[in-house]
Amino acid sequence: MNLLHRWACRSTGWGRLLEGRIIPWTLDGVDLGEDALEIGPGPGLTTNVLRRQLPKLTCIEIDRRLADALQKRMAGTNPGVTVVHGDATQMSFPDGSFTGAVCFTMLHHVPSPDLQDRLLAETYRVLKPGAWFAGTDSRSSLRWRLYHLFDTCVPVDPDGFASRLERAGFVEATVDSNPWAFRFRARKPG
Repeated sequence: MNLLHRWACRSTGWGRLLEGRIIPWTLDGVDLGEDALEIGPGPGLTTNVLRRQLPKLTCIEIDRRLADALQKRMAGTNPGVTVVHGDATQMSFPDGSFTGAVCFTMLHHVPSPDLQDRLLAETYRVLKPGAWFAGTDSRSSLRWRLYHLFDTCVPVDPDGFASRLERAGFVEATVDSNPWAFRFRARKPG
């Protein structure tokens, strides 16, 4: 991520927006169970909120520096949080490891639609039967594109995203949009 984007994703204002609006909107009516996976937490502002709501949370982050910083910050604060440096398109977790999974505003950082689909398939693989996968991502706009100058940025089309989730094996896939973002949820058949 570029410097401006890194700053914004660590800001107090973004943290308040995540806690007050984005996470509640995304998880409304979704039960992540006792042992959830967070994909791509970045600097961990979402982790700050989720760790208070979930008994056990595993975070997988591809950026080594972000993963190390989050792991250091979580050490001793909550024994239920584990941070793993890894690629969510090739997770090392066994099949059926988690009771739920989430990702917040990170799918557009996956460098291609094919790799995004691999992430969806891997998430499906590591979920237990009946588990929910929920998340959100931004809708493309000029301002949003400017935030992503010199970043990896592959916008996700909300209109076709439910069918992408279904191709990965999920059922009950729904996508809801507003002018700035979309949320999704889908379940692994149980």
